[in-house]
Amino acid sequence: MAGRGTRVRPHSHTTPKPLLPVAGTMIVERIVETFARTLDRTITEIVYILGPDFGQNIKDTLKEMSERHNATATFRVQEKALGTAHAVSCAGDDLKGEVIIVFADTIFDSKESVSVEDADSVIWLKEVEDPSRFGVAVHDGDTITDFVEKPSEPISNLAIIGVYYFKKGEDLNKEIQYLIDNDVTGHGNEYQLTDALDRLLKDNKVFKKATVDEWLDCGTLPAWLDTTSEILEKEQHSYGEFQNTTIHEPVFIGENVDIKNSEIGPFASIESGTVIENSTVKKSIVQSNATIKNSSLERSTVGNFAEADGVSGEMHIGDHSVVHQQR
Repeated sequence: MAGRGTRVRPHSHTTPKPLLPVAGTMIVERIVETFARTLDRTITEIVYILGPDFGQNIKDTLKEMSERHNATATFRVQEKALGTAHAVSCAGDDLKGEVIIVFADTIFDSKESVSVEDADSVIWLKEVEDPSRFGVAVHDGDTITDFVEKPSEPISNLAIIGVYYFKKGEDLNKEIQYLIDNDVTGHGNEYQLTDALDRLLKDNKVFKKATVDEWLDCGTLPAWLDTTSEILEKEQHSYGEFQNTTIHEPVFIGENVDIKNSEIGPFASIESGTVIENSTVKKSIVQSNATIKNSSLERSTVGNFAEADGVSGEMHIGDHSVVHQQR
């Protein structure tokens, strides 16, 4: 989670991207919930690899989330972004026994449960139309035989989504340390996890594939909005009654939200404590304790404790910002 999330600014100025909400639940918590539901293992500890300037409030939020899922929280810091393998190496002391590694900026889901028996590693994959944009896995049945980064030839259409299981975290840590000690870099002159995977494969480790039904990106503002819409369409959320207000489902409306004389939805996600008056909000994300009055918002994102009055169209305002139309 150590990335800066520059493509979801202004919200990532104050909140790491994996902590942004999607229909009432943080991205990272949705990932944990998916594993709890589909994996034939119990999660006992979650190790968060953070950037150097992540404050105590973020750690407290992650600790509370871990406890909700009966897991302890451990925090490690990546002081400088030197690639995916380097990020994982920052948790080297924790890479012992069975581990799962997740790059927490996408939401994925599968109807099938996943077994990790009879494998040294399991790699989660998703069929894609344009494999040249991704790292892909070549396979023979359920067994992975090769990894190719952004292939120019159509060698496989199964993209690596950034979710990995290892039976022995020590084996992975050893190969990552080899890359760093010998300055073996890949794309972007950074230490890449796929290079460590390739070394494990050449060491005759057994790699199995697991496929997902959904792989939803939250890496940009439009992607965050679109993913929220897809989740809203799939999930059912209840909400209360509001004064002189029309609700067009699907929507998510959190606790202690006050709405008057407004039109909400479709595809609106309104987090807890928000006040909306005399406004229309559709296809938008409004975070907690925001205030929206006399406005018409579409495909907009509004930060925590932000205020918008008399504005219309598309807007993206960060936490504690105030946008008023001059009268």
